[in-house]
Amino acid sequence: MKRNLCWIRRDLRLHDHHALSMALKNAEETFLVFIFDTNILDKLSDKNDKRITLIMDALLEMEKTLNEHGSSLIVKYGDPKIEIPALARELQVDAVFFNRDYEPYAKERDAHVEKKLRALGIDVHQFKDHVFYEKNEVLTGQREIYKVFTPYKNKWLEHFRAQDSIVPEYKCPLKKLAPFKNQHSLLQKDWFKETGFNKTEVLITGGTTPARSRLKNFSKSINRYKEARDIPSLNMTSLLSPYIRFGNISIRDMIRTAVQSNDEGSLTWLSEIIWRDFYQVILDVYPKVENHCFKTEYDRIKWTGKKEHFQLWCEGQTGFPIVDAAMRCLNETGFMHNRLRMVVASFLTKTLLIDWRFGERYFAEKLLDYDMAANNGGWQWSASTGVDAQPYFRIFNPWNQSEKFDEEGKFIREWCPELKEFSNKKIHYPHETDMVEQAQAKCVIGKNYPFPIVSYKVQKEKALAMFKAIS
Repeated sequence: MKRNLCWIRRDLRLHDHHALSMALKNAEETFLVFIFDTNILDKLSDKNDKRITLIMDALLEMEKTLNEHGSSLIVKYGDPKIEIPALARELQVDAVFFNRDYEPYAKERDAHVEKKLRALGIDVHQFKDHVFYEKNEVLTGQREIYKVFTPYKNKWLEHFRAQDSIVPEYKCPLKKLAPFKNQHSLLQKDWFKETGFNKTEVLITGGTTPARSRLKNFSKSINRYKEARDIPSLNMTSLLSPYIRFGNISIRDMIRTAVQSNDEGSLTWLSEIIWRDFYQVILDVYPKVENHCFKTEYDRIKWTGKKEHFQLWCEGQTGFPIVDAAMRCLNETGFMHNRLRMVVASFLTKTLLIDWRFGERYFAEKLLDYDMAANNGGWQWSASTGVDAQPYFRIFNPWNQSEKFDEEGKFIREWCPELKEFSNKKIHYPHETDMVEQAQAKCVIGKNYPFPIVSYKVQKEKALAMFKAIS
């Protein structure tokens, strides 16, 4: 009898799963394991991290499905470089299957695990699953990776159409999973206690069922996505990003939805999926971007921002309402609208003159959908230090962004309730109101809500000079 072990990581689902499909196809019995990786968890200082609850939701849903098929999920807590080889030997498996991960730590971990397994005489099989196209599949005419998005996107679509726009689905016949073993059951331990984290309140429930439901609902309004996606108060984005991050649905699930129709909304969403592939390629090929600017010359920038301004940015107390509303929303919910990510990132780097790495790390702590490639790519795009980034002289005006994308102040009122009584126009500029207007709004600027901590116009000139000094 041939036995396989499938190691799941950021692909918490039992359908359309490349590694699981291949493991089931090539064995009489397949075991399924998830490891709470201490190398990752030990770096999380907040023991109320909402992402752990989302992971547990997904694992419990998977366990229920597996139990219905007479099987169970094996769960471990520790270092995968030790746990995976030990488990593979204990179960006497012939091979270990897993999907590739492109983050620097994951690549080092997986290489170490593979070396140990092969030394034990155990085969290792890695698969493309997290992206639709990997680094060597979409190349320039000179067989190099693209460093500009638009030609990458065009080539991506060219490949996609050449394969008749086929989006394969990897079948996972769960009847071939190994029989239930109590000693390894997810339900045998309190995994919150085991890992040292607390179960928290989250706006969404993790797992495949709610992910599929949200994807289905989004598909009904995707035709309006292009126009409405920039207005944070409309909630017209897919809100799928945490599910995508943890692999509760596959990238192929998303692409199938995107290509069901040919309207502008669907094409816009497909373009964002392609951006995701693009950033994964950049991280895979240029792992230096984890800590350094993609445009190496910008590592010489002298960021002159103040620590106290960074703290006020984190707390949503800058005196710029759209920035503060966005940061307060992030702190409370773990969500931030994509338009607002650009606004607050531009504000931190080019108005407060603070190194993008501080903002990137803060997002890494707070975002439910934190993904290194996308987060790093987005921050470096806003800071003008990254691959195909906006030019350094493009600096978002927070006042204009506020008026344009939250015209009636709905989003600001939700997250900065002290400003809710101001008019639709004044809510963007509460510091410019007089004492009578402030009394009518029951909000004294400088007491109930801060004055702007910097002058946008002054800081803009400083930012331009800062970049010009390098260019």
